[in-house]
Amino acid sequence: MSAAEISPANPLFRPSPLPFGLPPFGEISPEHCREALLAGMAEQRAEVAAIVGSEEPPGFENTVVAMERSGRLLTRAWSVFGTLTSSVSSPRLREIEREVAPLAAAHSDALRLDPALFARIDAVHEARHDLGLDGESVRLVERYHLDFVLAGAQLDEAGRARLTGLNQELSGLTTTFGQNVQLAMEAAAVHVTDAGELDGLGAEEVAAARTAAADRDLEGWLLPLLLPTRQPVLAKLRNRELRRRVHEASVDRASSGEHDNGPVAVRIATLRAERARLLGFDTHADLVLADQTARTTEAVDAMLASMVPASVANAEAEAAVLAEVAARDGVELAPWDWSFYSEQVRAERYAVDTAALRAYFELDRVLVDGVFHAAELLYGFRFTPRPDLAGYHPEVRVWEVADADGAAIGLYVGDYFAREGKRGGAWMNSFVTQSRLLGTSPVVVNNLNVSRPPAGQPALLTLDEVDTLFHEFGHALHGLSSSVTYPRFAGTSVPRDFVEFPSQVNEMWATWPEVLSHYARHVDTGEPIPGAAVEAVDAARLWGEGFATLEYLAATLLDQAWHRIAPDAEIGDPVEFERAALEKAGVASDLVPPRYRTTYFNHVFAGGYSAGYYSYIWSEVLDADTVEWFKENGGLTRANGDAFREKLLAVGGSVDPLSAFRAVRGRDADPAPLLRRRGLAV
Repeated sequence: MSAAEISPANPLFRPSPLPFGLPPFGEISPEHCREALLAGMAEQRAEVAAIVGSEEPPGFENTVVAMERSGRLLTRAWSVFGTLTSSVSSPRLREIEREVAPLAAAHSDALRLDPALFARIDAVHEARHDLGLDGESVRLVERYHLDFVLAGAQLDEAGRARLTGLNQELSGLTTTFGQNVQLAMEAAAVHVTDAGELDGLGAEEVAAARTAAADRDLEGWLLPLLLPTRQPVLAKLRNRELRRRVHEASVDRASSGEHDNGPVAVRIATLRAERARLLGFDTHADLVLADQTARTTEAVDAMLASMVPASVANAEAEAAVLAEVAARDGVELAPWDWSFYSEQVRAERYAVDTAALRAYFELDRVLVDGVFHAAELLYGFRFTPRPDLAGYHPEVRVWEVADADGAAIGLYVGDYFAREGKRGGAWMNSFVTQSRLLGTSPVVVNNLNVSRPPAGQPALLTLDEVDTLFHEFGHALHGLSSSVTYPRFAGTSVPRDFVEFPSQVNEMWATWPEVLSHYARHVDTGEPIPGAAVEAVDAARLWGEGFATLEYLAATLLDQAWHRIAPDAEIGDPVEFERAALEKAGVASDLVPPRYRTTYFNHVFAGGYSAGYYSYIWSEVLDADTVEWFKENGGLTRANGDAFREKLLAVGGSVDPLSAFRAVRGRDADPAPLLRRRGLAV
């Protein structure tokens, strides 16, 4: 058997026989993934060769639809392999990832830089309005054409050769960057040998730290890092020296030693700049924005610039308050003190004890009685546990999803706990996407990184983790609600600066009275969360927005700075580049570091958000205005849910995204609700 063939015994050889095509994870090994990926690429190249070699004139069915049908084996293999490398990585999986990444880049280029294939797509594109196609089919032709143009299909032979080399090198570098972040984050976990230093943490958090240490055969306690710069434990630790250690471990990740990402980031940004010029764009940011709803760097700049002054002023006002509180302890406020004293202000001013509130947010109750409950009230979705279906790790759970009339929709998979081998952050992926063309239903997965409690203890969430669960489930709803013909448009297959919009809308239900009262009950007593506590949380909502907005804007503007360099730019020290970029943008602050610094900015150097991290705030404009629409029309009702689902969630990328927004809202978005939400309105 050659490297490009696959054994019929490979579990990925054919579509899974499990319900809805859930992969048979218990049967799949890393070697199965490698074999299927290599064979899948070969299979799709053969399928495309048949399309190109057809003696029939190029048409919609024999060219564009044929492309939609191609690559099924490769798609199955990637969906499994991508999840394994993100959620249960191992040395062998990382080795395969490094091997396959450049091959995958070459495969993509072989398709999109094929002159004969593009000629057929171009011909269909030219005739698209004369073929009697429906709207979704016309859009499919247009999307394929734009995809190929932006991928370099119109380059000459020399240009295509250079682009292929750039893409292959970039694929290896981005893989290295992501692996470095994961390994550096695990290595930077803070080891504590004196229990007294953990003063301030709850009993369950101390027990989780003990478990984390034991998992690595260490004595004492271990405080693992999460992906953002600010670590949640900093709000509670009373030992200032330990706070400093945690903070410095966080901001210094992947900036030196074996997993130093500084040179990797510089090389990635430089190669992206060269690629953009080759494709006819001034910068990588211009190339990215050509296929986003924002369209231009000028539009992004205008939005960000409008928010910087008020954000800086708000953060400075918060810092002044915190400095006074810290001075009572004889402390000069430092970055590692911010969260600790911010919690004191929140408690003193608003009577909010966020640590005590965790007892009301037990994971399963939030999920079933909160997240699922809201989805049933809004969309009629019902979730039935499927313990007979196994995930890729013992902690993974599966639910079958049905509509209000009992019709099957698909599967929802949940993986909520942090562990070694799992990358930081939270995300949603699809194992199977919905498509009428292929006859498939959605199978989606949510990943979080909640600290795993000791055996037998409940998992209690912070307010932020509750919001994150609702947020990621918003992405899952986007996938589960999909009702399109072509897989190219299924679920979250929308522009990057639109994809966060539905998920951010779903966050509103976390604190919606009807939903909150249904799930927020004390883990021991079953008592509902006190109304006074809810009122205090609402009153305190604007406290900390200065910090939150500034740290986000700093990361966003850092992303833009890296992706607007010229190919011949002399970067030098990436730390100095970062400092200069933040100062130039007016967001440099010793007390408020960026949400992600360069060396662990996984979103933009290893994920799909390069020059696109602005999309969260861009989407939040749509989100905040949509929240107003829900409130104006009665809030949490099936009528509202059905309208949002049918006009926006279900259509995925099959219509222009801003047209879908207007179909719901009745007009273009108004930024005023967002400015009020973040305390930026003047």
